[in-house]
Amino acid sequence: MISRVTAPLGRSLARIGLTPNIVTIIGAAGVVVSALYFYPRGQLYAGSVVITVFALFDMLDGAVARAKDSASAFGAFLDSSLDRVADAAILAGLMWWFVGEGDDPLLAGLTLFCLISGFMVSYIKARAEGLGVNCDVGVAERTERLIIILVAVGLSELGVPYILAGGLWLLAGMSLITVLQRLVETRARLNDSERSRDEEIDKADNDA
Repeated sequence: MISRVTAPLGRSLARIGLTPNIVTIIGAAGVVVSALYFYPRGQLYAGSVVITVFALFDMLDGAVARAKDSASAFGAFLDSSLDRVADAAILAGLMWWFVGEGDDPLLAGLTLFCLISGFMVSYIKARAEGLGVNCDVGVAERTERLIIILVAVGLSELGVPYILAGGLWLLAGMSLITVLQRLVETRARLNDSERSRDEEIDKADNDA
């Protein structure tokens, strides 16, 4: 369903000469600049809207790659790396506001926790894949984390009570659960991999 929307947009961007990597860079740069400009000034709703636009634009890099038949390993690496930068900018901009005009040290610390745990969610998956096992479990993937924080921040300026604090606590809890899920899953898969390797060695020794 999503591809039916993104595919025509991807073809249009490809026709005007944009490459997947350029789309990735524009999307990530837009998120970073918007988050660090709007959020520290307390313009939470406007910032969330602009960030959402650039985040959605960033999703089109895959559609452009398919339209140009130019998918590459480096493109995937670049996209994943810049996603981490964009996520950090969103939470850094929000934390900047809490430390300054927002004047809420507790939520500033909670935002910092969300930033660190978000990095851990991504790092554990990447490290597991580096060790040869897949680890894609968890209740808080990047999409879920973005939806929670952008909705909570945007609605808070519209006067919805407790939405910002509630969203941050929810994000912190889901991120922590995801970190624990991925640690447990990685341990289990590594143990399975080691057992399989030991069984293959034993079988080879018996055959010999």
